[in-house]
Amino acid sequence: MVKPENLGPVIDEHPFFKGIDLALRDLLVGCAANERFEAGTMLFRQGDAADKFYLIRAGTVAIEIDQPGQPPIVVETLTEGEVVGWAWIVEPYRATFDARAVTLVRALSFDAKCLRRKMEADPVLGYDVLRRFVPVMAHRLSAARLQMLDLYAPPKPPKEKAVKAEKADKKSKGANRAPDARLKKAKKKDGK
Repeated sequence: MVKPENLGPVIDEHPFFKGIDLALRDLLVGCAANERFEAGTMLFRQGDAADKFYLIRAGTVAIEIDQPGQPPIVVETLTEGEVVGWAWIVEPYRATFDARAVTLVRALSFDAKCLRRKMEADPVLGYDVLRRFVPVMAHRLSAARLQMLDLYAPPKPPKEKAVKAEKADKKSKGANRAPDARLKKAKKKDGK
C-alpha cells in the first residue's frame, strides 16, 4: 500500500491529472487517500453527500440509476484511468448517480471539503481542477441522456421487413392488390 506522503507520484501517473504543475499536485496530495472496494460495494448512492471523488487505478465501476423493483440502469462503465464523482463541485454537493464496484477497485479518493478549501485559497488550482472536471460532467450527462433515449424512445420498424415488402411490391407491380386480381389470374389459367 502506498503511504499518504508518497501519493504524489501516484497522482502524476493517473491520466486525469497528467501534466499538472508540481506545486498544484502537492496541494492535491494533502486531500488524497488510497481506497479499495470489493466487487458489489457501493462507492456512493444517488442523494448521498458528495464528499469524495475517485481516480480509478484498477478495476471497473458502474455508474447507475436506481429503479425501484428492477435492476439498475447502467449509464456508463468506468475503468482504470478514469474519474468517478463530480457532484462534489456543485452545491448542494449530492451524488446524482449511484457508483458500484463491478470488480475489485483500487482508487485514490480525494476529500471534497479539503479540496474545495484549497481551490478557494488558490484560484490557479481551482481553475486547473475545474477545467479537468467540466468535460467529465458533460460526458456523464450526455451518457445519461443517450441511455434514457435508448430506453424510452419509440420503437422503429425493422428495416429488413420494409425492404422485403418493397421488393414484393415491385415484383407484383401491384396486380395482387386490384379487386379483380383473382379473376385475372383465373382467366389466364383457363386461357381466356
